[in-house]
Order: sequence, then C-alpha cells, then structure tokens
Amino acid sequence: MAPLRCGGMGTRPPLAVLIAGGGVAALEAALALRDLAGDLVSLRILAPNGDFGYRPLSVREPFAHAKAARYSLSELAASAGAELIEGEFAYLEADRRVAITASGDELPYDALLLGLGARTKDAFPHVTTIDAGHMDELLHGLVQDVEDGYARSVAFASPARQGWSLPLYELALMTAARAHDMGVAVELTVVTPEASPLAFFGERASQAVATLLDEAGVGVIAGVDAHVPEAGELLLMPGGRTLNASRIVALPELFGPAVRGLPTGEHGFIPVDGNGRVRGVEDVWAAGDATDCPVKFGGLAAQQADVAAASIAAAAGADVATPSDQPEIHAILLTGREPRYLSARLVGGKGFDGELTKEPTWQPVAKVNARYLTAYLDEATPLAAGPG
Repeated sequence: MAPLRCGGMGTRPPLAVLIAGGGVAALEAALALRDLAGDLVSLRILAPNGDFGYRPLSVREPFAHAKAARYSLSELAASAGAELIEGEFAYLEADRRVAITASGDELPYDALLLGLGARTKDAFPHVTTIDAGHMDELLHGLVQDVEDGYARSVAFASPARQGWSLPLYELALMTAARAHDMGVAVELTVVTPEASPLAFFGERASQAVATLLDEAGVGVIAGVDAHVPEAGELLLMPGGRTLNASRIVALPELFGPAVRGLPTGEHGFIPVDGNGRVRGVEDVWAAGDATDCPVKFGGLAAQQADVAAASIAAAAGADVATPSDQPEIHAILLTGREPRYLSARLVGGKGFDGELTKEPTWQPVAKVNARYLTAYLDEATPLAAGPG
C-alpha cells in the first residue's frame, strides 16, 4: 500500500524520504532526488560518519601520494536540502515504515533508500588484506621492501567471490612501475578467479589489459581458486599448483548487510528489481554494493542510485524519465605511468563492447563516474588532512 499523505486544498505534503548510508550510492541518491523531485520530497540522510572519503584514489597512497580526499557530509546534505542524522542503521520495521538505528532511535519514512554498502571479511590467512581506508598503513612497508630489494616476489590475490578486482591490478601495475624506477627486480603475479584480467569489461578490453600487464612484467594466473595454507604460499585449484611469494596482497571477501526486516539474498545481499525496489517490500529501495548485483564499484553504485532516485521521485509525483537499463560503465585504471580508461555497456549484469583507451571516452572524467556526485565534488572543498 502506498503511504497515505494527507494534505489540504488538494495538495499533499512532501514524500518523506530517508536515505541510509554515507557512501557513493547514498550521496548520489540524495543529490539526484533534490534535482528530480525538488520540493515534492523531504530528505534525511542517516550516515555512520560525518565525512565522506574518496576511496578509489586510496590505492595511490602507499606510493607517496597524498591521502584520499575527504568531504563534509553536513555540507553535502545542505546542498541536497537534506537533514543529516549521524548514526548507524540497524534494522527495519517495514510494516510500520520505521528504520531503527543502532542507538534505538526510530526514524519514520514514506520511502526508504538503503545505500549501506557491503561488509568485508579477510578471505585468506597469512596475507595483507586491502582496506581502502588504511592503504598507506597497510602497504607502505611493502612498497619500501620492494624498493630496497627485500621483497623479491609479490602475489596479488583475489578470493573466489569478489565484486570488483580493478584495485588489485592497479596495485600490481604501480608496484611494477616503482620497481622499474628503482632498478630492482621483483616477480609480480596477479592470481584471479576471473577467466581473464578484468573480464567484466568484455573480451576486447580484457585482452588489452592483459597486454598492458605483460608489458609491465606482471604475470597473471587466471581462472583459479586460491588458498593460502601458510605464509608465502598460494595453493591454486584446480590442479594443486603451488605459487610461492615473499609477500601476498589480497582483496577482501564481500558480504551483504543482511538487514533484519528485509528479504536476504545469497551472502546477505539485498535483492532488488530493475528500478532498485527491494523485492517483496513496499516503499523500500536499495542501491550500490549492498544489493545483489554481482558487480561492486562506485560508478555502478551511482547509476543504481540514479535509477532508484528516479523511481522514488515518480512515486512523489515528479515527471521523470526512466533511466536506461543498459547503462555505460566507465573506470580509470591507474598504472604508475599514464592511466588507462575502460568503458563497456552493462547488460544483464555483465559488460560487453568494452574497450581500453589511452584517452577518456566520457566526460566528466572521474574515478567514480557519478552524474551528480562528481559535479558536486568538483566544486566542494575537501576537509583538511589530519596528522600523519
């Protein structure tokens, strides 16, 4: 049943929209809703922190680049005409249209959009697991060991279930570039369950990435399920081949938020339809890494947020166009040299007609290609970096 919003003189009050999350999907949705629906909606953002970190650039931090920029959520919320509530989403009572926070507060809504993100877990023992919020702390020592010749071999491993492997290839390529610049020899290998490097972007783009890796001296072992029985050793299945490495860097395994009060798909992810509506629950939408879409990255999360925002805006009475169900996806591949640009069309959760180019084929160019958030961040002033 649609929410009952009583108003006088043939009018109705704004649709009360609650957005839970403080990442790309949540913030893109807030900005999109203000543009698409205007005063037809009232917006509140429930976020666990007071700032937003531009994490896709954090892979550069161990290579003496500045910390990834952070931005004030209160300023962004003000730009979207939204109220910011600092707190953590806990669970949902959908029959009452109430979201419950970790501190027990009840937040009523007419429409709820969940941009909660995925949960991470170390996939392997005895390895350094990537954490976008702590890249320099985790990997600065590794880069120094490569520079000084102590780490003679490094393996970059992906677990069997991973939604976005691009950072692993970036780290391998940047490590190769640094080793070359320092004149040191190091054996670098990417181990992945993908059939080929970044296969998500299609055969043509994947072949181009494979060539780029080969030219940089990075080996690839694809189509394998890795295990780490002890430090410095990867067991590759099928076949039982062993790969030894001085250091192993790995992506985490991703899990959904398993929201109490909502249907839960495989591994805790939220099942959604083509409009971002949570299946089997009225007036609840979800976007980004928390959903059951198998691919997890910021540019796609932003497009999912745009779709969900358009659906919510329509529910509020706005005249909005239906976004394409075959969006184009774009990504920047950092290499330690000149970046490369990946593009593909997304159909049925998979990319095709992909290409790898030396120049961007889209505008504006950003690590996270988001219709509203990119434009906002281009104008926003980052928060001052903290000590260290």
